[in-house]
Amino acid sequence: MVQSFDEKINQAVAPFTNFISGIVFYSISIGNVNVPLILIWLLGAGLFFTIYFRFLNFTHFSKALKIVFAKEDNVQNKGEVSHFQALSAALSGTLGLGNISGVAIAISIGGPGATVWMIFAGLIGMCSKFAECTLGVKYRILNQNGSVSGGPMYYLSKGFENRGWPTLGKILAVFFCVMCIGGALG
Repeated sequence: MVQSFDEKINQAVAPFTNFISGIVFYSISIGNVNVPLILIWLLGAGLFFTIYFRFLNFTHFSKALKIVFAKEDNVQNKGEVSHFQALSAALSGTLGLGNISGVAIAISIGGPGATVWMIFAGLIGMCSKFAECTLGVKYRILNQNGSVSGGPMYYLSKGFENRGWPTLGKILAVFFCVMCIGGALG
């Protein structure tokens, strides 16, 4: 039987993807449940940021809504998009079919308990997103033509450079970009 081009590509990259998947989704046993380490890492970071920012995700939620819907705006802020446009772009890049179907599958398998944990993870994750967006704004570059450049590759390289670790920042920025390319190919 002749293999299709897709099958040949899949066979060629399968060892690499299986290796990476084994690292990312490595599970540890807690009681009688296997929990992926990435889940513990993400929830741990969210809890850290929630405590570090003094529960900002709960105490300033109404202010966030006012800013997004332009009831609280400073027209002197430089940028190319409104707060609502920025939120829409961030959500379009974050949410997708995987999230929608993932929620449906989690609820069908886990029932109401899965819903509670998803809401908890979402609320805790708000501070992680806040930290990421704040770094993106802090280390963005205003170009000569008025456009703005920013994102993780900028705040990784510039942020670590400010801390005295420019090489680590560049390595992490390049790693982020390469992983984005890999994710886009999938």
